[in-house]
Amino acid sequence: MATVQQIRSAYIDYVLTNNEQPKSVYSFVKKLKIPEADFYQFYTSFESIEKTIWFELTSETISALKAQEVWPQYSAREKILAFFYSYVERMKSDRSFIIYSLKSHKDKFTTPAVLSGAKSIFQNFADEIINDGLESGELAERRFLSKRYKDAVWLQYAFILNFWINDDSVEFEKTDEAIEKGINVTFDLFQHSPIDNLLEYGKFLSRNGNLKERMGFSI
Repeated sequence: MATVQQIRSAYIDYVLTNNEQPKSVYSFVKKLKIPEADFYQFYTSFESIEKTIWFELTSETISALKAQEVWPQYSAREKILAFFYSYVERMKSDRSFIIYSLKSHKDKFTTPAVLSGAKSIFQNFADEIINDGLESGELAERRFLSKRYKDAVWLQYAFILNFWINDDSVEFEKTDEAIEKGINVTFDLFQHSPIDNLLEYGKFLSRNGNLKERMGFSI
């Protein structure tokens, strides 16, 4: 009986050699010399292989980070930065497959289906970090907008992936710079700013609009 790793490795080798998926599960398992039932014991389709690879890459990166002794001491900003630096480092060993997977399933308007599992676990991870940041006061609590912070971080995820697969700089130095600048700008927007103070002052004035009349002030 074939193992899940044998099937996965054979699939990766096939798509990288032929730059396309096998024509059918039947032709794929025939070449692999295993019963078709062995394939379906682990996967429902070729897309499910790629979904699993992306999901495990994301979940393993998160698990490794959380296992670090210093993890609880990081700020929300530092945790997200650590994730992306670790993520691109892990992707290096599978760069050819990742480029194939993203480019063959590219869609300008929606998240590629192969990233659906990765998106779910990443957004849960980001949401957890953001909620901790809101509770600690590191991030600004904004009506309606706070709930969308994780979406902004997901946009950074998509941007960084796309940047990395097109990065031809030595040791992907430009990607490291893109991560630093992108996440810092994003979290600068999440934090308290003079605009927040202005809005709070506006709310105060609105609540106390007749204060000067009640106190007898005139201008």
